[in-house]
Amino acid sequence: MKIMQFGMPTLIEIETLESCAVLCRELGLSFIEINMNLPQFQANKLNVQQLMEIAQKYNIYYTIHLDENLNPCDFNGKVATAYNETVLETIEIAKHLSVSILNMHLSAGVYFTLPNKKVFLFDEYETEYLKKLVAFRDISTRAIGDSSLRICIENCGGYVPFQVKSLDLLLKSPVFMLTFDIGHNASAGFADEPLILERADKLCHMHIHDVVPNKKDHITLGKGELDLMKYLNLAKERDCRAVIEVKTVAGLRDSVEWLRGNINGIKNQRI
Repeated sequence: MKIMQFGMPTLIEIETLESCAVLCRELGLSFIEINMNLPQFQANKLNVQQLMEIAQKYNIYYTIHLDENLNPCDFNGKVATAYNETVLETIEIAKHLSVSILNMHLSAGVYFTLPNKKVFLFDEYETEYLKKLVAFRDISTRAIGDSSLRICIENCGGYVPFQVKSLDLLLKSPVFMLTFDIGHNASAGFADEPLILERADKLCHMHIHDVVPNKKDHITLGKGELDLMKYLNLAKERDCRAVIEVKTVAGLRDSVEWLRGNINGIKNQRI
């Protein structure tokens, strides 16, 4: 990819994927990030042939946001197996659709709140946790094989120490990469940024939205306090796609207008 491309998320206001595609095309965006938290976008409900026809009709493509509850390291083996199977099923769908990115949150799991600290069970029972994490990494790597598909781990508002170790274990595989969510970073007091920049060679996807730090997240571009151009230039430098991750149709329209008025030096074929 030699030019920066922007996409949209699936929105709660729009029920069908084709309706999302109509809006995506209207706004001049390149892709839709299918959100598997929504019931209509579960793996067993995704019709590959229909998705291919929609993509061709509207001249768009897809990325996929895995369920935010995804936890292949759950201590309940049946639960962990279900999550692993969901990822493997999604990988096969993604390969058929020529999807390049599966976006994923790295679960911190359950924690116990003690009088003076939080104790994360994945940290306390590290051996069992890491065994499951490595198993997930390895089965995902085998399933993806030599395809161009990548699983991008998204920052979610501050990594706890054991998650940094976990992240680096995943990044040992060539199929795992990074998503930089600039709003989550701001909401965490910009704590995620140094960690991500230290691993910038693994950065290939971004979620962009504006923020009023410690007050409001996922707001329209240009309506908050972030230095958006700083991050857009980083996206361009790292050859990243960028999802405009606002939550309403109106916010998406306004964000696209902001981009058109401000990206000047950032070339984009679809805006």
